[in-house]
Amino acid sequence: MNTHLLRKLQRKTLIPTQIAGYIATLLVGLAIVLLSLQAYCDLRPLLTQQTDVFKAHTVTVSKNVTMFKTANKEGIYFDDKELTSLNEQPFVKEVAHFTSAQFNTEAAVSFGGQTLRTDFFFESVPDEYLDVESSDWHWDSTANYLPLVIPEDYLNLYNFGFAESQSMPVVSEAMLSQITFNVVVSGNGKQRVYDSRIVGLSSKINSILVPNDFLQWANAEFGNSGDKRSSRLLVEFTDASDERIPSYFEGHGLNLSQNELESSKIAFLFRVGIMFLIAIATIIIILSIAFIVMSLNLIVQRNRNLFVNLYKIGYTPRQIARFYQTVIGIVTLCSIAAAATVALMTRNLYVEKLASLFDIDKGGSTILACAVISAIVLVPLYNMLILRMIKKSFR
Repeated sequence: MNTHLLRKLQRKTLIPTQIAGYIATLLVGLAIVLLSLQAYCDLRPLLTQQTDVFKAHTVTVSKNVTMFKTANKEGIYFDDKELTSLNEQPFVKEVAHFTSAQFNTEAAVSFGGQTLRTDFFFESVPDEYLDVESSDWHWDSTANYLPLVIPEDYLNLYNFGFAESQSMPVVSEAMLSQITFNVVVSGNGKQRVYDSRIVGLSSKINSILVPNDFLQWANAEFGNSGDKRSSRLLVEFTDASDERIPSYFEGHGLNLSQNELESSKIAFLFRVGIMFLIAIATIIIILSIAFIVMSLNLIVQRNRNLFVNLYKIGYTPRQIARFYQTVIGIVTLCSIAAAATVALMTRNLYVEKLASLFDIDKGGSTILACAVISAIVLVPLYNMLILRMIKKSFR
C-alpha cells in the first residue's frame, strides 16, 4: 500500500466535529489567556507610573479631631500602647512615622514684581514612602540648599484660586521647579537662611516635606529634640481589601485617607480579575487538550484492527502515527495563530484609546511570545501522545 492510499484511508478515521470542537475550545481559551496576560503587562506599568495604584498599600492615618481634643492637644498624638496595638494587627505590614518640625520656618519669594512672605511648617517621612523621584532630593550639611516637596493640591489652589483673585500669573509644575526662594529656619536663639526649591509634587502626602536627615538635624539644632511624638502615621497594609480594616479604624477613632485605600482596592480587584480570567481560560485549554486526546484515543480504539493490519504489512508505528501528528499539529498551530490574531486585534481596540490619554507601549511581544511557547509545548506533546497510543494498540 503506498503513502497516498494510506493517507486516504486514515482520513476516513477522523471525526470532523471532534476536530472542530478542539479548534474552537483551544482558540477561545488561548485567546483569553493571551489577552489577559497582555492586558496585565500593559496596564500595570501604566497604573504604577501614572495613577500610583500598584505601589505599596500605604495610607496616611491620624486621630479624629473631637471637641475634647481641641481643648487638650495631647489627644492627637499616638502613644506607645496605640502604636503597639496597630503594629500587631494581622493586616498591617509596617508603620512609619511623620516627623514634624519643632522650630519656626518662614519662606520669602519674589514673583511678578511682588514679594510673598509666609510662615509654614515642615514634615518628613522615610524616603521609601515618598511618591516623588528626583535627583535633587538630598540634603548636604555643608551646603546652603534645601529641597522641598509639596502636595499637588497646593499648586492647584494657587493657580485656580489665589492667582486668579490676585491677578497673578499661573504656574506650571516645570516652571515651579525653577523658582528659587529663601527659607529662614529659627529657634533656640539660632537662625539660618537656606536657598530652597520645590523638586516635586506629591499626590499621596498632604504636607510640605523636607529630607528626613535634614529634619532630624534641624530639630536637634533649632527645636526640641526630645519630643518624638507622632500625630500622623503612614500605615502599609498586607491586603488593603481586608474587611477588618474599616471596623478597626472606626472602633479606635482613627482617620485614614480613603482615596488611597480605594486605589489599593482597585489594584487588588484588578489582579483578582486577571487571575480569574486566566484560571477560567486555563481550564478551557485543559478541557480542549483532554477532549482531543480522548477523541484520538477513541479513533485508535475504533480502528485498532486497521492499525494492526497496517503494522503486519510493514508499516511502522511512526509511519502510522505521522498522519495524525501532522493533522493535529497543523490544527493546533492554526488555532494558536488564530488566538494570537484575535488577542492582538482586541488589544488594538483598547490601546488606541489609551494611547490618546497615556504613554503606552504598542508592541505585542507578550502575546507573540506566549503563542510561540504554547506551540512549542503542545505540538511535541501531541506527537508523543499519538505515537504512544498507536504503539499501545498493537499490544
